[in-house]
Amino acid sequence: MPAYTSALDLLTGAPAYAAALAAVGAAPRRWLVTGGAGFIGSHLTETLVRLGQEVVVLDDLSSGYLRNLDDVRARVGADADRLRLVRADVRDAAAVAAAADGVAVVLHHAAMVSVPASIDDPLTAHHVNVTGFLHVLEAARAVGARVVYAASSASYGDDPADVKVEERLGRPLSMYAASKTADEVYASAYGQAYGLATVGLRYFNVFGPRQDPRGAYAAVIPAWIDALAHGRPCQIHGDGLTTRDFCHVANVVGANLLAATTTSPDAVGGVFNVGTGARTTLLELYDAIVDALRAARPGRADLEDARPTFGPFRPGDVRHSCADVGHARAHLGFEPVVGLREGVAHTLPSFLPD
Repeated sequence: MPAYTSALDLLTGAPAYAAALAAVGAAPRRWLVTGGAGFIGSHLTETLVRLGQEVVVLDDLSSGYLRNLDDVRARVGADADRLRLVRADVRDAAAVAAAADGVAVVLHHAAMVSVPASIDDPLTAHHVNVTGFLHVLEAARAVGARVVYAASSASYGDDPADVKVEERLGRPLSMYAASKTADEVYASAYGQAYGLATVGLRYFNVFGPRQDPRGAYAAVIPAWIDALAHGRPCQIHGDGLTTRDFCHVANVVGANLLAATTTSPDAVGGVFNVGTGARTTLLELYDAIVDALRAARPGRADLEDARPTFGPFRPGDVRHSCADVGHARAHLGFEPVVGLREGVAHTLPSFLPD
């Protein structure tokens, strides 16, 4: 297996996560991770199994991969018998309800996650992201489970502020953004009407091992690592001065554990930014990846003068996006523990050819 530092390894020893890690480890329960064969979901699954939990993964494998769960099983060893896959679609209400049987916490990460794909196919985006989420809420209500769900920084839409704060949303710029915003509204309504405990986490640009580097909708960091590692040029959409808050997956796993274990009445029912609070231009990101590759592959001449190419801006993309994490820090105890360059260094080995 390639060199790898797990999310749990990166969180262990960080004071912000000591209580949550201890609370989860001291009380084995059954968890449902929808989208658990995907990038973020597989890291959540691995962490929970390592902490002694029973995990049911619900995934239709449309964007998740069996190889991710195979990798989790290989890394957790004998504990893999606490992991069970249910191959099903969140649009199947009966399948979701069956998977949630006996579950105490749902970590909901099944979704159509691509902005361009949602523009190309808005009906599927709605059915998966909104109707599928309603099925999860109904299943959780039936068993009394808490729901921690993946919201999105895309909900900020055309909000002109460079740094995004939870209480100020703009107009959505894509069907993906609209669907994730609708999820927040439904979660709030379920809390008001039924007392269902939910916590929404507005992810900014998450990256790390197991993220798919190929395909039309691949995220920028794995796509660029893969391209540069194989001697291909990287294309920047726009002028390279677009900014993002790139957040390593270990920070996201930590936020989920905090949201799943919090007893704060100010946290349950809330929605929180999950990022690092640092703004990075695409040009700066490109330099960080090239620097990491030069260190990992010294002597490669093509990396010494590597330059990106430039193309048009993509429809639906926002110009600037950075998280204000003060609300999550105050009410969840969230602290980012992995920054961009450290995160790229941890991510790189899983994408490099042997």
